[in-house]
Amino acid sequence: MPEITTIPHINASLNALSVVFLVLGFIFIKNGHRVAHRAAMIGALVVSAAFLVFYVYYKLNSGFAKFGGEGLIRPVYFSILAIHVLGAIAIVPMVPMVVSRAIRGQFDRHRTLARWTWPLWTFVGVSGVVVYWMAIRLYPYTG
Repeated sequence: MPEITTIPHINASLNALSVVFLVLGFIFIKNGHRVAHRAAMIGALVVSAAFLVFYVYYKLNSGFAKFGGEGLIRPVYFSILAIHVLGAIAIVPMVPMVVSRAIRGQFDRHRTLARWTWPLWTFVGVSGVVVYWMAIRLYPYTG
């Protein structure tokens, strides 16, 4: 495993990359490119799984990062963080279900669930990068 202090940077990069794959997957399926859609979504799944491994390892070995911002930015940050965490919890069962439906060829059921899963998964990826920038880059804890 990499140095523990580099993992937040790796995780932010993995989140950003997952969003790229998700957006590409969306564009591909809207344009009828099913094979490219499948490849992009597998990419999003692999990158997100790697993120999850690094995230769990980081949390088990370092706990939670402290937020150094003061004043009005604190409730803004913690609101974004709370919504991000709730979204992340929600997609944990949704992603395997939507993938399972695609694998089984249940494309109508896949599409129905993907209409909820894709925007939430994309939001979680984007908000994860925002949380990283706020907590690690813009307002690091220095106490």
